[in-house]
Amino acid sequence: MGDTEYHASCPDRPDGDSDHLTAAFHALLEGATAPRPPAPPECPFCELPQDRYATGYPGHWILLEPRILVPAHTVPPRRRWIVTSTGTAMNLWDAEPLPGAMCRIPHRIACPCLEPEDHWPWVTALRHHNGQRTQRLFDLPGEELPDTG
Repeated sequence: MGDTEYHASCPDRPDGDSDHLTAAFHALLEGATAPRPPAPPECPFCELPQDRYATGYPGHWILLEPRILVPAHTVPPRRRWIVTSTGTAMNLWDAEPLPGAMCRIPHRIACPCLEPEDHWPWVTALRHHNGQRTQRLFDLPGEELPDTG
C-alpha cells in the first residue's frame, strides 16, 4: 500500500520547503494553537468546551468543533481536518476531498468571539470590484453638471 517508513507531516508539502518554514509556523498557519494538556480543552476566547487533538507537529494541538462532521467539499481548503486511527488530527490542506468525504472543522472558524476569517480573499476582492462596477453603471451623473448650451 506504500512505503511505511515515509510519513509526510501533511499532504503536498515537500520535505525541502524552499522557505525553510518551521513546524511551529506550519502549525500556527493551520490554526493549531490550542492549550496543551493539562489545561482544559476550552476556547481561550469564548470558553466553550471543545475537542482537543494532538497534531502531527510536536507540542501543537488543535481545538475542533465537538461532535460535528461536515461534508468536506463545503469546507474551505486548509480548514478540513480528519482524526486518524491513532487519535491525531491531520489537516488535509488543499487536497481535493473524495465524494462523500466528511471532515471536522476547527473551532476558530465557528467561534462567536472571533472575527470571521476571509477564506477566499480573491472572491472578496472580486465582489468588491463588481460592487464598484455596478456603482459606475447605475450612479448616473446628477444635476451638478455645467450647462453646455
